[in-house]
Amino acid sequence: MNRLSKEDLAQMNRDYFQSLDKQKLVEVAGNLHQLAVQQLEKLEQNSSNSSLPPSSDQFKSKEKLALLSEQQTESQASQTESKQVPKQVSEESEKPKSKGFALKKPGKQQGAKGIWRTTPLVPNQTVAHHPLTCASCNSRLEKDPEAKAHMGYYVLELEKLDSGIEVKCTLHHYYQATCGCGHQTKAKPQIGYVSVVEGRSRDLCLQEYGLVGSMLATFIASLAVRYRMSRPKIKELLNDWVGVSLSVGTIDRCIREVGIACSPVVEELIEELQSAEIIHLDETPWYEKGKYRWLWVAITNTIAVFHIGSRRKEELLHLISEAFVGWLVTDGYGAYSSYPKRQHCLAHLIRKAIALTQALDKEVADLGQWLLEELRELIHALATGDGEQDESDSHPARLYRVCRLATVAEHTKLKALAKEILTDWDAVVACFYHPQLPPTNNEAERALRHAVIARRISYGTRTSEGSLAYCSVLSVVETCRLRKVDPWSYIAIVLTQARKGIKHPPIPVLS
Repeated sequence: MNRLSKEDLAQMNRDYFQSLDKQKLVEVAGNLHQLAVQQLEKLEQNSSNSSLPPSSDQFKSKEKLALLSEQQTESQASQTESKQVPKQVSEESEKPKSKGFALKKPGKQQGAKGIWRTTPLVPNQTVAHHPLTCASCNSRLEKDPEAKAHMGYYVLELEKLDSGIEVKCTLHHYYQATCGCGHQTKAKPQIGYVSVVEGRSRDLCLQEYGLVGSMLATFIASLAVRYRMSRPKIKELLNDWVGVSLSVGTIDRCIREVGIACSPVVEELIEELQSAEIIHLDETPWYEKGKYRWLWVAITNTIAVFHIGSRRKEELLHLISEAFVGWLVTDGYGAYSSYPKRQHCLAHLIRKAIALTQALDKEVADLGQWLLEELRELIHALATGDGEQDESDSHPARLYRVCRLATVAEHTKLKALAKEILTDWDAVVACFYHPQLPPTNNEAERALRHAVIARRISYGTRTSEGSLAYCSVLSVVETCRLRKVDPWSYIAIVLTQARKGIKHPPIPVLS
């Protein structure tokens, strides 16, 4: 049956049904009944019988649906009333909202009034920086006690205390010295990595010269990435609880600095990933400046790497290279099917089977229940280790038989599930013959859970640089969690080194 579209349903009314003969009327009624069954099954989907996340269950509750139907009824009634009453259209309402008018870009607008710090910063300490060697002849320089600083800047840095945190202000002074050769050498803040984005007026440069210290910048990034707070909320929290007043632009710069500093660490993690024995892979929708993208994750016992890109098969090369010879644990997405050593997630198949047990057709529900029991028996046999030796009546053999029966069924979803299992048979039963393989892909799904919640709140990222920064911070944080390492202290060290242009230390692996 061709799927009935909105235009098809619009042509069906009482006069149309009365004009049909009995045979045609039965055919139309059958098509409408099948459409109603499909919509009912879709309405009853939740996290237990489909791949929908648990957070979507609250929108499937009866109270929510009843409230939604009431709102639709009220909106229809208001539309009916508005059609009966002539509209008083004003000149302002006739103007288009966006067409013909320039849309405002994010950030400070050109010509907008600047906001300056009203209270000067009071430093807790002053740090002097003197040049050590002559820039011309490399001779050692002596400190001049009467020298005057040629530049200086304030740094706000967060310090961890035994009973909380404190932000201290440090004044950095830079001096110059004259060598015996007559050359004057000035001490200057070091400059590190530069993130270049095509078309941007000013590239992001990681350097020591800046208001926010490494630990405070890491704290700001943790509030944004880990705790999913918006930039204005972070500004409010810092001002109210820590007494630090920062602009939204400075906060955004700190988050991007942390992400760019962590990107070289992720490149090393990807190299380590290729030598893993088992990798869990999964993907979820993502948005980058309103465009539809995908967030990928590859996770092992000690490594987690995130990547934002398209859903094409080529995106896997950013995570899994040809050097990888281990096992992949994935769902049924076709991009993974060409890899020979793979385990198909049984939890995905079980959720689809649960949905079939709730079908209106009793025969379909019975076959779905049979298929569900065999899948659960397969996992139970793996968990208890009581696999049967008789290949003719083993758990995989019984699962194969019920799938063969389901392939001749008329129900579309039942047939599709059976064909999915049979087509990917070696990957479905791989864990039965290789006990070291996990039967489900729960590790990757749990790793994506945090990002799914963030996507619902923030609607993704705005730029490719923002996507890179977000994935880099997530990768380093999750890898540190897996290795029992404090992620924020490590990231603060990485940012400090990146601002100086020094290579980052590797993430330690604690035994």
